[in-house]
Amino acid sequence: MDRVDRHAPSARDRLLAAASRLFYEDGIRAVGVNTIATQAQVTKATLYAHFGSKDGLITEHLRARDQRWRRDLQRFLTGHLHPASQLGAIFAAYRAWTVADDFRGCGFVNAAAELPDPTHPARAVIDAHKHAIRVRLEDLATVADCPDPSDTAEQWFLLLEGGMLMTTLRRDPAPLDRAHDMATRLLPTQHT
Repeated sequence: MDRVDRHAPSARDRLLAAASRLFYEDGIRAVGVNTIATQAQVTKATLYAHFGSKDGLITEHLRARDQRWRRDLQRFLTGHLHPASQLGAIFAAYRAWTVADDFRGCGFVNAAAELPDPTHPARAVIDAHKHAIRVRLEDLATVADCPDPSDTAEQWFLLLEGGMLMTTLRRDPAPLDRAHDMATRLLPTQHT
């Protein structure tokens, strides 16, 4: 009787891990299902059985990336109760992901650039990811007693996304750090 390693990643997990790495490093359109299946040590039939299509795999890859982001963001926010500290933690999470990803940019923005069709199923995941960040910022602006929480959140969101873009292009975290400084100035004085 063969022993089954209960700790070994499932075929689905191996496919997601391979796709995540390859999509992020080489681009979604540049990576074929044969390459993903080979890297995951499964057959193409196994890939299709789990995800239905490459588009299904792309969508699930982005869902898994969103879940990792949410866990990481929560970890960064733990223990930060003051609005300025929470805002700093959000910028720190963006910075950590950007630097750890070797300045390759936001995986969601990169995917959106490769998937221009607004009806592609992955676009809903991308939109939901960015919307969730925007909502979190608006909640923070409300707690911080900003006069117009929606407007402040939009400014913070633009600073975050723009800071990440410039950090990626320059391969230097300084633009994101500067964006954080600018965002902090939007807090009411009692929260700075």
